[in-house]
Amino acid sequence: MSDNLAWIGSALDAARPQAMAALLRYFRTLDTAEEAFQEACLRALKRWPEKGPPRDPAAWLILVGRNSALDTIRRTSKQVPLPPDAVLSNIEDTEADVAERLDGEHYRDDILRLLFVCCHPQLPATQQIALALRIVSGLSVSQIARAFLVGESAMEQRITRAKARIAAAGLPFETPDATERAARLSAVSAMIYLVFNEGYSADSGRSLSARPLCDEAIRLARLLLRLFPSIPDIMGLAALMLIQHARTPARFDVDGGAVLLEYQDRSLWNRPMIHEGLSLIDKAMRHRRPGPYQIQAAIAALHARAERPEDTDWQQIERLYGSLERLQPSPVISLNRSVALSKTKGPAAALELIEPLSDRLSGYFHFHGVRGSYLLALGRSDEARIAFNRAIALANTVAEATHIRAHLDRIAHNDPATKKTEVALSGKRTVIRPWARQQK
Repeated sequence: MSDNLAWIGSALDAARPQAMAALLRYFRTLDTAEEAFQEACLRALKRWPEKGPPRDPAAWLILVGRNSALDTIRRTSKQVPLPPDAVLSNIEDTEADVAERLDGEHYRDDILRLLFVCCHPQLPATQQIALALRIVSGLSVSQIARAFLVGESAMEQRITRAKARIAAAGLPFETPDATERAARLSAVSAMIYLVFNEGYSADSGRSLSARPLCDEAIRLARLLLRLFPSIPDIMGLAALMLIQHARTPARFDVDGGAVLLEYQDRSLWNRPMIHEGLSLIDKAMRHRRPGPYQIQAAIAALHARAERPEDTDWQQIERLYGSLERLQPSPVISLNRSVALSKTKGPAAALELIEPLSDRLSGYFHFHGVRGSYLLALGRSDEARIAFNRAIALANTVAEATHIRAHLDRIAHNDPATKKTEVALSGKRTVIRPWARQQK
């Protein structure tokens, strides 16, 4: 698309969630709604450059998409009863009326329904993410496939299977009540964070293809914020992702190795994104209704507010992890809490905290990496080697494996293990300390 038509692409992207949601409510099937929206987009590409943008792009796309789909229904079957208002006269005359009827409450329920359909509980998490990126965000199948490192045909099948499951489930389309809406929001928030984590956890080799997933998750969170501006944990979700994503330019070195939070060049962090996240978490905490995303965002905020690593308030971080454990008990949360504990009370206390987790986290890469770091800091090199070997066997990315290999190389050289270990790697010095997934 040429530069002078870039505004059309932006307008279509911005209008997509609202238009898709309304078309889904109207036609009750994802395939029909998606085809209707795509046809409306094609007509927009032909008409808008000549006539200029409509007063309300979403209303225009809904109207044109609906009429297009109804024309298709007429041609394919004379027996299908048409919905009311099937024949609308002049698009330009009716656009304003459609826009007026798209009031905020109706729009909110439509968008929530669309997001909930994409994260239906019968779908595996991978299908939820793929479907949301395709239906709500409008990413192409090839874009999604590249981000997940799978073939285009495999991703197409994944999305097709997800649509088939939803069609077979026969989801109701009435407006959800308050109780169901809360449950839906929880599911939608979880799906958005899954999208974010898929991009955030990618190593440097995937960063270019996976990074748009982080951007898209943040865009979806901002959409939720517009729909529900007073729900504190949605503020927390957006704040958490903004602050974490702001570190992206500093998370990998020139060779693609992971750079721990403690050693990142903080001048590379995206400060406007951090300020937006800090503002959101401050606003959320004033509601005094802490939720899991708020607490995680508060932890990220303490890291972001520290001008230097040594300024980090580890005691407060440890207390926040304790609150998160009580709110949402999880061995992974306890593992992350141990990192903060190691900073305040030393590796022995941290090791004592995580030893009971060994059975539940036996297949978790980060557990063995963290445990090995504590053992190494305590001078228990043989035990540390066993832990690191287990970790490297479970590594998910090249960056993870490279980091563990540095520890193993350190032990192999029989140098004394200390709390602060310096290693020569690829002609440069790398500092190794205890770490966990959230500290990158």
